[in-house]
Amino acid sequence: MTDTRVHCPLVTPMTADGSIDVDALDTVTRGVLDAGLDGLVPCGTTGEFASLTRAENRTVLERVRAVAGDDTTLIAGAGATSVPDTVDALTAAAEVGADAGLVVVPYFHTANAADGNARFLRRVADRSPLPLYLYNIPACTGSEIPVETVAELADRDDVLGLKDSSGDFGYFTDVLATTPDDFAVYQGVDGQLVPAGLMEATGGINALSNAVPEVFAAVRDALNKGDDARARELHTDALTPLFAFCADHGFAPATKAALAARGRIDDAAVRPPLVELDEGARAAVAAAVDDALALVD
Repeated sequence: MTDTRVHCPLVTPMTADGSIDVDALDTVTRGVLDAGLDGLVPCGTTGEFASLTRAENRTVLERVRAVAGDDTTLIAGAGATSVPDTVDALTAAAEVGADAGLVVVPYFHTANAADGNARFLRRVADRSPLPLYLYNIPACTGSEIPVETVAELADRDDVLGLKDSSGDFGYFTDVLATTPDDFAVYQGVDGQLVPAGLMEATGGINALSNAVPEVFAAVRDALNKGDDARARELHTDALTPLFAFCADHGFAPATKAALAARGRIDDAAVRPPLVELDEGARAAVAAAVDDALALVD
């Protein structure tokens, strides 16, 4: 049986004026670690990396590493649209003590040949100071990382795994079937964590684990104990209702609304082009958070 793991793709808390709230970032980070989750993934999609400057990215990474300590797994988001910029992001992440980097294919220029994305990822891997996790999120990049490319790169010692946020469970299972057992395959869609775990995937990197890490720890523990009934209960009654808000409003806005409902951040502000939830949606999120936490109290 696979030892299921859950990593948290940290939000980047912000104040109403748009500046990074580093004290709130500390609070969120400690909440995730206190719940016993397995690692942290700052500066990813939920962390609004594409709306941060490189200096802000570094600030976030430094703060998270300082709070988490050296023993916590830290996978740094390093998305960019060119090989040099991606390698620069990975180099900065290495300098602050990240254990690995999470890389996407370019999200403006799309590949004009079947090998285009593979070529990009190979060149990044060749130059990276850190081992890599691939990040498949075609809704944001405009193209998926082909299963054949994942399988090819999985043979490299410096490519450790994949986070799949496509929502295409057939793609996910194809990756599981065509990569070695030691290649980590993480589910990035919160509402598919339990099905992924039942397929003996590595685990999840899930946005809502910022806000209800206790629920994700309980899901992980149920899967690891072989308690499929408990895992399904949490999937149906806790994860699915909360994930509906991510599907409707986006990962960062919905997750920040959930964190604000718990009082772990003071402001659910996001940067343009993202938009905060309205009052009615925030109230519905707060109720869903209460319901989810009641299942693990």
